[in-house]
Amino acid sequence: MSFLSETLARVKPSPTIAVSTMAAELKAAGRNVIGLGAGEPDFDTPDNIKEAGKRAIDEGKTKYTAPDGIPELKQAICDKLKRDNGLDYTPAQVSVGTGGKQTLYNALVATLNAGDEVLIPAPYWVSYPDMVLLAGGTPVTINATFEAGFKITPEQLEAVITPKTKWLIFNSPSNPTGAGYSRDELKGLTDVLMHHPHVWVMTDDMYEHLVFDDFEFCTPAQVEPGLYDRTLTCNGVSKAYAMTGWRIGYAAGPETLIAAMRKVQSQSTSNPCTISQWAAVEALNGTQDFIATNNEIFKRRRDMVVAALNEAEGITCPTPDGAFYVYPSIAGCIGKSSAGGAKITTDEVFATALLEETGVAVVFGAAFGLSPNFRVSYATSDTALQEACKRIQTFCAGLH
Repeated sequence: MSFLSETLARVKPSPTIAVSTMAAELKAAGRNVIGLGAGEPDFDTPDNIKEAGKRAIDEGKTKYTAPDGIPELKQAICDKLKRDNGLDYTPAQVSVGTGGKQTLYNALVATLNAGDEVLIPAPYWVSYPDMVLLAGGTPVTINATFEAGFKITPEQLEAVITPKTKWLIFNSPSNPTGAGYSRDELKGLTDVLMHHPHVWVMTDDMYEHLVFDDFEFCTPAQVEPGLYDRTLTCNGVSKAYAMTGWRIGYAAGPETLIAAMRKVQSQSTSNPCTISQWAAVEALNGTQDFIATNNEIFKRRRDMVVAALNEAEGITCPTPDGAFYVYPSIAGCIGKSSAGGAKITTDEVFATALLEETGVAVVFGAAFGLSPNFRVSYATSDTALQEACKRIQTFCAGLH
């Protein structure tokens, strides 16, 4: 009889963390490794935000707070949601957690019963299905194809809704593909949801500000006000504000749900880091000018990586709308063998051989629910990206 829980046996460790760990181990062993697996900006946290954190320390703001956030941060979140998304929330409708992952997990733990289904478009962020499993629910994937731009259709959504469906988790722009839903595309999905009042919507808007060209971000409750009372709008400061290690995420929704999430958090982690909360107040209330500057850099990197990967034999790489990822297909590489003798039967084999033979670390597509692909994070230096793409081209050219 196993000492560990049966629930834990249903889930797997995060593949993205596993890739970063493997790359770090190879680096420590003296290998020249370029890590393209981590989902975090390489920019430093802006100075005004860092100063706010230091000020909080100097002013003694280092004690426990309310379990789900200080009033000042909750108000800053309400102001942000009104300013950027046209959504009206009160502080009582806001929950602050230790990163975006905790807010999603709290909501699932607070609402799921055995047999409840959660709809998850694939490719998906690796943690969604496992968080659902940990919370006792059943993940149901909806496959968004390469040909459809990695976006699901209203018809697909309609086809998978059952009486057991409790949530749809919606992420745009997407991790791992960078695909974003236009207002019209999102309206098509919300129209379906309006016909199924038992289905709630959990949005993951973490890449809201990381969009390129003429793409305009929108979130479900903004597109369809009729969904407001059954939508949990989730976001955080990790990506756009280069604050991944500060660990602040937040969610806004109906008071009853927020209160249930507060109960979960009060008996698990309690409040997020106080210093990080005050830094997040400055992030949301302070200047936003650096976001556009950073996005120009991301866009340049995106275009460079897309062009370079499309020059690699057997790889097809679409141009994403946002985030800082590309999700190329390696359909043209399947069935070949690498110069090092690896038979490329899956994208996981491809990624492993690429790391072992060239020192480039990427995350294989199966981890995100759609193969044969891999994810590249271009949130790293131009020099590293150029060298990595050259190595990928050389690796693909050696396939036979």
